[in-house]
Amino acid sequence: MASHHSARPHDHARALAQRVRAMREARGWSRERLSKEAGIAVGTLARLESEGAIQPGFFTVGAVAEALEVSLDELFQETKVAPGLRSAGYEGRDIDSFVSSLLDNRIDVVADVRLTPISRKKGFSKTRLGQALAEAGIEYTHLRGLGNPKDNRAPFWEGRLDVGRARFRGVLRSEEAQTDLERLAEHARQSRVAVLCFEKDESRCHRQVVLETVRKRAAVPVIPLA
Repeated sequence: MASHHSARPHDHARALAQRVRAMREARGWSRERLSKEAGIAVGTLARLESEGAIQPGFFTVGAVAEALEVSLDELFQETKVAPGLRSAGYEGRDIDSFVSSLLDNRIDVVADVRLTPISRKKGFSKTRLGQALAEAGIEYTHLRGLGNPKDNRAPFWEGRLDVGRARFRGVLRSEEAQTDLERLAEHARQSRVAVLCFEKDESRCHRQVVLETVRKRAAVPVIPLA
């Protein structure tokens, strides 16, 4: 599966915003300094640098490129995003801050590994979550085969983590789980994937076992979601 970043609305503007800000800061310039050098208003530059809050005009971008002494090609060059896995727990987050975090981490796919994707927390049940992610240009998939059975949750809650993990590794031997593990591995080889469950601390969640298993299978890194 190919990355979705190139197809997202405003994604090129977001990449440009990050690039301009990075180049300005590398020179040690303030926004006021770059605005003066480029002959544009400070407010215009601020909006341009605000993660693609505006689609800048050609002359504005040209003026910024000239001030930074770079070509337009260099200014529009996008940083490649390495595929891999991110560990994502939504405990303590609201839906808006969670989606913003996904965008900041340039996530392509959210893989939901809850057995039943229903939550008392507003915005995190399957339908609402899928809608919020779609609006942000992020794919959502529910991998039920990687959910933790109800009768294996107590060990994680009570701190008997070795017991819970051992039991869950047994769950992963099922045909459904193996199919979903391969689906997740395929996503992770080509895209940046956030593996979602509730717990903020992945060491107290079954998703740690999922992440470890797929990391070995797909040979990709696992990083906590910032």
